[in-house]
Amino acid sequence: MSPRRFLFLLASTRENGNTEVMARHAAAYLPTGVEQQWLRLVDHPLPDFTDIRHEGAGVYPEPVDHARTLLDATLAATDVVIASPLHWYSVATPAKRYMDHWSAWMRVPGVDFKERMRSKTFWGVTAVSHEDFTRAEPLIGTLRLSAEYFGARFGGVLLGYANRPGDALNDAAGLERARTFFAGEPATATTRLASPKRTQVIHA
Repeated sequence: MSPRRFLFLLASTRENGNTEVMARHAAAYLPTGVEQQWLRLVDHPLPDFTDIRHEGAGVYPEPVDHARTLLDATLAATDVVIASPLHWYSVATPAKRYMDHWSAWMRVPGVDFKERMRSKTFWGVTAVSHEDFTRAEPLIGTLRLSAEYFGARFGGVLLGYANRPGDALNDAAGLERARTFFAGEPATATTRLASPKRTQVIHA
């Protein structure tokens, strides 16, 4: 079995935000020997996705610059973690733009992006500023359905309660969930929703 390699994609426009704190806390409990790569999406800006899928051959050119960096990192990972603050109930713009570019990468000759994504596990991390964690369901659905599209595994989304900067460090229950989060058993098309009281398993 190939060694696991986690790619952490930080989608916040702010460094050391609550979502990043939670992601780094969870990553600290990964087994020794598991490789980690951390990329801040605002440091690798992508242009808006242009849809040419139905124009001519619908083929996209080889990615360059930041797109090449993100594509290579994505393909090299066994586990892709999108750590995004909850913005209007879904992923933040840098994460959405990165995911939009998947549609282009699937149509770059020779990349085999869709086929290679099938072997990966998708994870999410987000901080919620409301005690009702169901507010994050659209974000969870975005990641779960994306994994389902590729036929990949979905590990779930780690949720923490935080509003102002630094609040994640005061969420003892969230930090405890983070400690064991990546030890969970991923499943295809399964949402693992970490609630303030327990971990729920919601079958699609």
